[in-house]
Amino acid sequence: MQIRPDPSDRVVAIDVARGLAIIGMFVAHVIPRAGDTELLVDGRSSILFATLAGVSLGIMTGSQRALPRGQRSDRVIGIVVRALFLFLLGVLLSSLNSGVAVILHFYALMFLLLIPMLFLRRWLLGLTGVIFLFGAPLLGAAQGEVDAGAPPVSYFVDYFFLNGTYPVLIWMPFLLAGLIIARSDLARPKTQVALVGVGTSAAVAGYGAALVLPGVSAEAHSGSIAEVIGSGGLAVLLIGALLWLTAAERGALARTLRGILWPITATGSMALTVYTVQIIALAVMAGGTEIDYPGWPLLVGMLLLTFLGAGLWRQFLGKGPLERLLAWLTRAQRRSQLS
Repeated sequence: MQIRPDPSDRVVAIDVARGLAIIGMFVAHVIPRAGDTELLVDGRSSILFATLAGVSLGIMTGSQRALPRGQRSDRVIGIVVRALFLFLLGVLLSSLNSGVAVILHFYALMFLLLIPMLFLRRWLLGLTGVIFLFGAPLLGAAQGEVDAGAPPVSYFVDYFFLNGTYPVLIWMPFLLAGLIIARSDLARPKTQVALVGVGTSAAVAGYGAALVLPGVSAEAHSGSIAEVIGSGGLAVLLIGALLWLTAAERGALARTLRGILWPITATGSMALTVYTVQIIALAVMAGGTEIDYPGWPLLVGMLLLTFLGAGLWRQFLGKGPLERLLAWLTRAQRRSQLS
């Protein structure tokens, strides 16, 4: 009898990467910049988070070996429940005056769109990702800017899938890349080294093209092919490097890194809770008026409180509050199926 993988099993490197993505979002949200100056974290933190979402969905559905047909339905329905929860939470947070372009409801739609592809072979996942990579930006460019006066259905499709802040079709290659990573055996050293090599090559190709080719841009949130390849490559590179560095084979180095990175790991283990609290805190600070965050002092305060709060919560209570709620909703859905 095949043992079903436990979706609660945590991979330290993935939690560290997720924690780094959250920290990057903190920086992007509160640090002032002159004019159109772009920070390293701009756009790339969200892209890393999207890639990790693909990894997480891959782990939930069998890790390196996709679950057989008879064991898939409850996981798929669980993903639907998560997507609905994220969509509602994203809409709620977007209604607050936080000054942040909330991404959760976009993620929710990405989850739903990924479901038909969850159990495809890796080469089919790669081919699908290439189709999205080159096809989606062309569709978005053909559609043009989002028209707020368009009919509701047309506006919804254009805003969420083609030309919004986080266009779902353009971002699908990140989730597909994460799913391929999860299907490639995260604990295998060859996989880890390959991720570093592939990620480095993609980052050089994407950002290199923007440097040397006229008219090619890899700016954050541009949705260009160069940005998708370059920023996606950085995400894959970081995931591979963290998997290798924190693997048990690294011995004392891995143990030391795990100890040093514990606050970041704890933050990443409850990323949804931390992200939500961050949005609410920024909205409270804004107080319904023009937002003028105090920059570095706010960032330092947010990081210290996050590391302390997440570390203590993880140590003594385990799952974060929203993560616990999501787990409860998923279990309730499974119980309703059996009853």
